[in-house]
Amino acid sequence: MTDRGTRDSRASARIDRSAGGIARHGRLRSRPWATFGKIVASVTAVAVVSVLGIAGVAAANLVSDSKKSVHLVGEKAGEVPDIGAIDGGVNILIAATDTRSGQGGQYGTTDDSEGVGLNDVTMLLHLSQDHTHAEVISFPRDLMLPFPKCPDGNGGWNSAMSKAQLNSSLSDGGLACTVLVIEQLTGLKIPFAGLISFDGVVAMSNAVGGVQVCIGGDGIHDPDTDLDLPAGNVTLQGVEATQFLRTRHGVGDGSDLSRISNQQVFLSSLVRTVMSDGTISNPVKLWGLAKAATSNIQLSDSLNNVTTLYQIALAMKSLNWADISFVQYPVVDDPDDSNRVVPDEDSAQTLMDALGNDQPLAITGGTGEGSVTSTDQPAQQPSSAPSADASKSGKSKSSGSSASSSATPTDTSTPVQLGDNVHGQTAATQTCSNGS
Repeated sequence: MTDRGTRDSRASARIDRSAGGIARHGRLRSRPWATFGKIVASVTAVAVVSVLGIAGVAAANLVSDSKKSVHLVGEKAGEVPDIGAIDGGVNILIAATDTRSGQGGQYGTTDDSEGVGLNDVTMLLHLSQDHTHAEVISFPRDLMLPFPKCPDGNGGWNSAMSKAQLNSSLSDGGLACTVLVIEQLTGLKIPFAGLISFDGVVAMSNAVGGVQVCIGGDGIHDPDTDLDLPAGNVTLQGVEATQFLRTRHGVGDGSDLSRISNQQVFLSSLVRTVMSDGTISNPVKLWGLAKAATSNIQLSDSLNNVTTLYQIALAMKSLNWADISFVQYPVVDDPDDSNRVVPDEDSAQTLMDALGNDQPLAITGGTGEGSVTSTDQPAQQPSSAPSADASKSGKSKSSGSSASSSATPTDTSTPVQLGDNVHGQTAATQTCSNGS
């Protein structure tokens, strides 16, 4: 086990290297591509929904082309479950790495980040036990919190730390460590996880064929990301989509938290695009999405088989857009360092209790500084989507579910009102970037 003092020094060095002593939630210049991976909030949904449109043999081929899987701490190999919607709730952690290794040099050099890298984004996707609502919680990368002991990747363990920066968890012990950190923070069991890099995000954004977003204010004019968009509706694809996801000085108050809410404009539109008739009924698009997802996301052992992906996809397929929520984890300035943040304990507890009790969320704190509600008519969800009852027919047990089939489901009819400092939106909410 590593000496505690050495561990603290290493953690401090990682924090300094990743932030240069500068808060990512402050009004400061961001590192190139630093938050490009935030599109990943939708990647899991894209991956599993896409698999629904692929024939069995083709899907098996997709999985055979996937990256080597990651073993999570405590994970046990189990039998492949029967086909059918997964039984019970689901928790999936998605992390995006900022590594430049193997990225072709187009995002910077390995002097910026190499190896496993730092986690640019950490998000938790929670699907309710009755499969009627889902929440995606975004955790700020400069969040300071305790770390449990983590595997060191070489068969040993790194010691626990009383306080460390969340974005160092990936370099501390890989995806398995990030899962342990978020499990300790939230009190939730997370049996599934995935890791994506810059190239993977590019592949996913291109595969969907473009995402239409609304630009508010006077448009986005950000020389730091070379992004210049007029006010109004624009379709983002390729490099322009990455610039939109990176922009920080072009939206809201120029903070990292503003950038998160701006990215939710893109993410909500992406979900609507993926779940629209134009995508779900198009086998070419479905194949491209599934191929991009399975080829570019490193999955945990528990997710690395087509049957489990199919089960989760079947459970999520009939979600209403209004019941898919994107939420920023509530934070306040760290009293020990104004360049960092710590959990807002009361607001965070309300949010975590709601997830733990499987209750839907009522977001009353607005969308955040980076976006504004659009005056456009609400988006219309395809009427051809199967009912929730249909999606739950033929459910089978799975060791990956977050609750056993014998558990009595919690009443999910009453939404929990979140604190006024908890920002976010649903996938049905039409929002515009708050251009500045």
